[in-house]
This record gives sequence, C-alpha cells and structure tokens, in this order.
Amino acid sequence: MYLIGENIHIVSEKVKAALMERDASFFQNLAAAQVEAGAQALDLNLGPRKKDWEEVFPWIVQTVEAAVDVPLSLDSTNIRGIEAGLQAITKAQPIINSTSAEEERLEEVPLLAKRYDARLVALTMGKSGIPVSADERVNIAIEKLIPRMVEIDYPVSDLIIDPLVLTVSGCQEYCPEAIEAVRTVLVAWDPPPAVSVGLSNVSNAVPSEDRPLINRVYCAMLMGAGLQMMIANPFEEELMEVVRVVEARDASTPLGRLYVAIADRITAMEEPSIDDVDLDDAEQLKVWKTVQILLNKVIYAEGYLHSSGQQGSA
Repeated sequence: MYLIGENIHIVSEKVKAALMERDASFFQNLAAAQVEAGAQALDLNLGPRKKDWEEVFPWIVQTVEAAVDVPLSLDSTNIRGIEAGLQAITKAQPIINSTSAEEERLEEVPLLAKRYDARLVALTMGKSGIPVSADERVNIAIEKLIPRMVEIDYPVSDLIIDPLVLTVSGCQEYCPEAIEAVRTVLVAWDPPPAVSVGLSNVSNAVPSEDRPLINRVYCAMLMGAGLQMMIANPFEEELMEVVRVVEARDASTPLGRLYVAIADRITAMEEPSIDDVDLDDAEQLKVWKTVQILLNKVIYAEGYLHSSGQQGSA
C-alpha cells in the first residue's frame, strides 16, 4: 500500500494556527513523524489561500522538504497556488491533488501537471457532482479523464484516479459503489492508471470513537478490490496493522484471519460472509457490524455497534 499522509490539513486547528504563525518546526516535526509512521508521500492541504497563496505555497514546500525527502501532494482548488508550490519543489516527483471532469479544471490542471512533471489525482466527478453508481464514476474516468491525458500526451502511468469515498453518515449508498469503482477502473484501461482514495472520508461526521474502526474495515474491503494507494492517517496504528495483515495474508490471529477473509471475499466478487465471523468474539462482531453498514445492508446510525439487529445479516 502506497500511503499518502493526510495530517497536514487546514481543517486541523493546530495546522491552522501553525500556518498563521509560519511555525516551520511544527510542520517539519509533523512531516517527519508521518514518514516515520509509514507514509510514503505527504498531502499538503492548505485550502485555497486566496490572499496569501503566492507566499504560502512555496513556504510550505520549502519547509517540509527541509525535513523529508518523500513526494509532496499539493492539495488545493487554487491552481495558481499549486503552481507556486510546484516551482519550489526540489526533491521527489510531486503530486497535484486534483483535477475533476469539470471543463475548466480538466482543461488547465493536466497541462500544469505535464509542465512540471507531476503526478495528477483526477476525481470522478463533473459539473453535476459525484454520481452514486460505480459504472457512472468509471465512465467519467474512461470517457473524460483518461482521454484528456491521452490528448495532451500526459503519461497515464502518472495519473491517479480517485473514485471518491464519501461518508457512511449521510452518503451510505455510495460506500459499496466506491469499492466496485476501484475494482473496475483497474481493469477498464490498458495500462491502468493508479487508483487512490481519501480513506478517512468514509467516517466523516461519525463519532470520533467509531472512526478508526470504520476506516480500517473499509480499507480491508477496498484492498480486496485492488486498492494499492490511499490518503490516510499513518498514526492510526490499527489501520496500519490491517494493511500489513491483508498484504502479508497474516491469518495468525482470529481478527487477522477475519480481515483476510473479508478482503478475499471482495476479491472474489462475493459479499463478506457471517460464516467467517466468530460471533462470540466482541472485536469480530464489531468488524462484522461495520461491514454491514459499509455494504449498505444495515442503515448506519450512531451507536450501530451496540444494536442487536445485525448479527444475522448476510
């Protein structure tokens, strides 16, 4: 799994305050800690920065590159800000996050990626928003996003399709469709582009105590569909362990065996089965209940882990 660390994000109050104060040591320590925890690239999400983009994007790039050597992903809707950041890159091949199929961005952003030899995240959404179905999202990729790259002679090997993970809290019907979108994009073009997701989006607006479980169960399911790249939190140790367990097929513990079984079922285009679950094991039962909400089999509600109506779902 190629993990892009998500923790330098403007929604964090600590990041917001450190950016306001231009606290270089804060960002350098956070960058180094993410890499130490397993991140192979770092997402820098500073928001649009409409007033200070010309100064802040080069500053954050220079600051973080002083601490780490991994690729930096410039995550913003501000194209001029992204370009200012790209001009400051001196180390690894950068990533632009992102374009979409919206006409203006699809016209401009891929050309920027080509000019600066950057990888490019492309979202499967257009002017009308994010479609629910996997097929519609895949169609955006193969009818609009990839053809635009071919048109400008941008290498598809540098393209990263993001089929867009949305929260189980309010957008639950999107969750199983994103799994199938990952699977299908990986076989819909030859050679296929990379596919990545923002994993933590699946648990947005979920109570904080439940977010890590939802993230790691969804991760196992997406890995079963072939996912090999994601923006995620490398400090979630149990998430990183699930990645290791699924990749190594480590079934040496009961919980590890369940995560491998979940991934294997998804790989085989089957639904995870209650037959793989020891319902007397409280941790396995939590995982099973989480699978059910992520497959949209049981309606998500806060406190879903404490409900008794899911055990027999299949």
